[in-house]
Amino acid sequence: MGKRSDFDRKPRDYYPTPPSAVLPLIPHIKDDAYYCEPCAGDGALVNALDAEGYTCTSAFDIHPMAHGIGVLDALELTHLHLRGADFICTNPPWDRKILHPMIEKFSNLRPTWLLFDADWMHTKQSIPFLPRLRKIVSIGRVKWFDDQTGKDNAAWYLFDKPDSSLNTKFYGRI
Repeated sequence: MGKRSDFDRKPRDYYPTPPSAVLPLIPHIKDDAYYCEPCAGDGALVNALDAEGYTCTSAFDIHPMAHGIGVLDALELTHLHLRGADFICTNPPWDRKILHPMIEKFSNLRPTWLLFDADWMHTKQSIPFLPRLRKIVSIGRVKWFDDQTGKDNAAWYLFDKPDSSLNTKFYGRI
């Protein structure tokens, strides 16, 4: 999955979010919040957030893999799909051609938490998105499948509407 591994990428970057990757995010979300999950896959992230007391107002995927997840291309998400969600939260595809439009699309709709590689913040390609970036929560390496730890560190990124007067806050691993 990472740049230092020889594993073939899974189709559509389908890597279910393990609960251990969600726990570092919890202190950064207000209690009893409502969210939308636009890249829900099999619902792993929904299950993890719901177990922590949050409520999913809507979940979608281009190829849903669980009951209750609607069919929708995430880049076609609108205010109507959010159904009153306070924020958007997802583990999106890490392919930059998909990820970057998602950052813009989602953060224009609601504050958006995205889980992807931590190296992104150190690259030139991140520069256009920095006015949207509010928080980075480091989580380290994640065991994505078969109890194998990934080769790349990951982080949760909080994006919102652009505001270059705000500073990004970084939270290291606990």
